[in-house]
Amino acid sequence: MGRVTITIDKREYAIACDDGQEAHIVKLSRILDEKAKMLSSSIGLVNENMMLAMVGLLLADELEDIKSQTACVPASALSTADSDIAKQIDGQVSRIVSLINNLK
Repeated sequence: MGRVTITIDKREYAIACDDGQEAHIVKLSRILDEKAKMLSSSIGLVNENMMLAMVGLLLADELEDIKSQTACVPASALSTADSDIAKQIDGQVSRIVSLINNLK
């Protein structure tokens, strides 16, 4: 079991995580720290629970925005894009096979 200490708005937290996940946890904590610093600079000092709740709400709002943006993409457009990519891959495979044959 891994352990990492993260800092969010000048407060340190010891976090347990799966081995090998330490760097990922630190990366995620930096996102939280940025949000907390932004809130602190705009609203001043608040207690720890309020800060974490507000940071959570900011992140939930961003996630909701992302979900609504991706929901606007029709499924048919995705399948068309996938089909186009598959055709491009097939074309590249054909070119590679042709180049290999020319080398023989």
